[in-house]
Amino acid sequence: MALKATIFKTNVQIADLDRDYYARHQLTLARHPSETDVRMMVRLLAFVHNATASLTFTRGLSSVEDADLWQKSPSGDIDLWIEVGLPAAERLRKASNRAGRVLVYSFGGRAALVWWRKLGSQLAHFDKLEVFHLSAHSTAQLADMVERTMNFSITIQDGHFCFAARDHSVELSLEIWKQEQRS
Repeated sequence: MALKATIFKTNVQIADLDRDYYARHQLTLARHPSETDVRMMVRLLAFVHNATASLTFTRGLSSVEDADLWQKSPSGDIDLWIEVGLPAAERLRKASNRAGRVLVYSFGGRAALVWWRKLGSQLAHFDKLEVFHLSAHSTAQLADMVERTMNFSITIQDGHFCFAARDHSVELSLEIWKQEQRS
């Protein structure tokens, strides 16, 4: 019998001073049985960092054809494709061909550095790609905040995030490993 996803209800109040975006989102996060709390929280951070009314979580790990998150235009074109983890260069090439922009949120310690050293020069040629990295320490702190029902007030200013919950907060920053090459 296949294991089912674990469902998490999340309310986020976002104050993104960098983008002048202020909104409340009620989210349902389905954590695949093979997904860790760390990865789920990085997905949440990716949502918060790019939040719009049309940004959605996809089937993610359950479908090899979907991004972890995406934003589609009214015509069905993929405007934004977001990957979490350490995707293969071939997957990112396909995503770049399908979407207007592609973002990667890598995380972890040594494995992420090895991934970047191996693929960084190949990925440099992908004009629509941006790669962000979160340290193992930051993601461990986020994972410590996981509960089945979560309420966050999240502020983003000058690229720094503050996740505040009922009893504690976590501050972190994204390292930018690659920025989109604008024409």
